[in-house]
Amino acid sequence: MSERTMNAAEQSVPRGVWRIVTEREVVVKLRDRNFLISTAITIIAIVASLAISGFVSSRTDKVEVAITGAGADQIVTTANSFAESADKNVIFTGHPEPDVGAVERQVRDDAVDVGLIPAGSGEWRLVGKAGQDDNAATYLTAAVRQITVQRNAISAGTSMEALSRGSVVAYGLLDPSAVDPGLAKVVSFVFAFLFYMASFLFGMSIAQSVVEEKQNRIVEILASAIPLRQLLIGKVIGNTIMAFGQLALFVCAGLAGLTFTGKGDQVSEIAGAAGWFIVFFVVGFLALASLWAVAGSLATRSEDIQSTATPLSLLIMLVLFAGIFLSGTARVVASYVPVLSIVTMPARLAEGTASWWEPLIALALMAAATYGIVVIAERIYRRSLMQTQGRLTIRQALKVED
Repeated sequence: MSERTMNAAEQSVPRGVWRIVTEREVVVKLRDRNFLISTAITIIAIVASLAISGFVSSRTDKVEVAITGAGADQIVTTANSFAESADKNVIFTGHPEPDVGAVERQVRDDAVDVGLIPAGSGEWRLVGKAGQDDNAATYLTAAVRQITVQRNAISAGTSMEALSRGSVVAYGLLDPSAVDPGLAKVVSFVFAFLFYMASFLFGMSIAQSVVEEKQNRIVEILASAIPLRQLLIGKVIGNTIMAFGQLALFVCAGLAGLTFTGKGDQVSEIAGAAGWFIVFFVVGFLALASLWAVAGSLATRSEDIQSTATPLSLLIMLVLFAGIFLSGTARVVASYVPVLSIVTMPARLAEGTASWWEPLIALALMAAATYGIVVIAERIYRRSLMQTQGRLTIRQALKVED
């Protein structure tokens, strides 16, 4: 079909015909039980995993301690006060035993977590069965040190207050509203994973749809009624709408789940970064969807998609790894590179390392790149879609006359 013939056909068809294709793509997805079930399961998994994480992190760790010797009970009491001062959910419970042998038997029989026994000359020894309990080592040791120093201070005719005067270190935060660094890393990983999942799920759906229409020669019937440009626009927009909807649901589920992790006070900061992530994804996915359609148009059978989509798959993997592993200057540079910025710029916003104007510049660059990619992809799509004699390369498709 020549360029002139296609232009004439396109002029004879209403320009809004792509809406019909878009509606069909959306309806097909909404009627796909596998898609709906997988979406629901993913939402439940996101909320459940965050809820479980919050429950585990807020659960009180109970450490059972077998004790013997004078003053052991005071050590346990002091350790509890230290853990409470550090806002640590740890409770030490002492179980008095008559002698050292009884303490060791309790530890060997797993009746207690650790044993605390005197070691002579006012010293103490912690006993574990096979591994070290970090909470016991930290707080019981600190308690012994505190009690010993206090006793020595009294012997020297002074007091703990006098010995510790001027030794207090206050910890202040210059930006108390900033997102916790550990949480920011988790958010960055989530952004990268959601991008990877949505890009492959909806992208492969586009490619499969295109190659099936081409393989079954349905595209020849569609081409006689709908301009190929309108067909491509409808497919891209339809799948972008569905990707946006699914991604928004996942993000909302994640933000809701954060309330179970004790990070509810940071939801507003994370929500801002998540909102930018959705915007970047929608703009970037328009380009990726066009490229997935090209991957389908270059193939003649479903088996060919693995080959024609290889460069695109590598690009998506690159974005995934960039979002997870890049840091420092490399992440700053990547946050301005189109497609990579889909993940890296929102990740920087979650970390609080990007100024308010930076995502605007990165989004403008992403939009410009998307426009260029869509224009080129549309040309390759039109030239290769009607070629059914065999699998094409991009170079071959560009040489095909319209």
